[in-house]
Amino acid sequence: MLNIIVDPRITAACPQLKIGLVRANVVNESTPDELWQEIERAATAVARDYELLAINRRPAIAATRHLYKSLGKDPGRYRVASEALCRRIVRGLGLYRLTTLIDVVNLVSVVSGYPISGLDADKIAGDTLTLGVGEEGEVYNGIGRGPLNIAGMPVYRDDCGGIATPTSDEERTKFTLDTRHVQININAFGEEMPVDKAVEWTVSLLERYAHATQVETAILTNL
Repeated sequence: MLNIIVDPRITAACPQLKIGLVRANVVNESTPDELWQEIERAATAVARDYELLAINRRPAIAATRHLYKSLGKDPGRYRVASEALCRRIVRGLGLYRLTTLIDVVNLVSVVSGYPISGLDADKIAGDTLTLGVGEEGEVYNGIGRGPLNIAGMPVYRDDCGGIATPTSDEERTKFTLDTRHVQININAFGEEMPVDKAVEWTVSLLERYAHATQVETAILTNL
């Protein structure tokens, strides 16, 4: 399991932070029908339970937005990924069907409210991730977004730079069909679904749909 170091600026703004960690060997493929049916059921529940303006009041999303504001980032302009997914659902735009690993992460994120960092573990440089704060001019290419201004945004960095934020992960460590080893960080800046349950469910989904083996898990608290 990777070492995780958290910048005091993050813990000062978010003393209740918990991070659920999952590491496993996997097989990534096109999203199977059974997994997609689970996603569609979850989307139906979100559309039923939330109006558009209520999404950002979900505890996990509200806590992440509060952290952005505390660090000087506008969460209305740079939306938390879980919020953005739920907004698509409520607006009737639906979710994209991508690959098994991406859709497992999206499913857990939509249901739990947590922004989740889904990383190809073989592309992470070094054995430590530091959760810090983005700096002005820091180079970061969000997946499908191009250059992303991460100044004032929580960001995981490896030995080569930023690889994950609650808004978007970085192109360098994204899941592809060649991904065989995952590092998943479930970022509970404020708890909604119990973090241990989110970790257990993520492992269950990976075992069921991505043939996960050699699974390691941890929950970091009191950071």
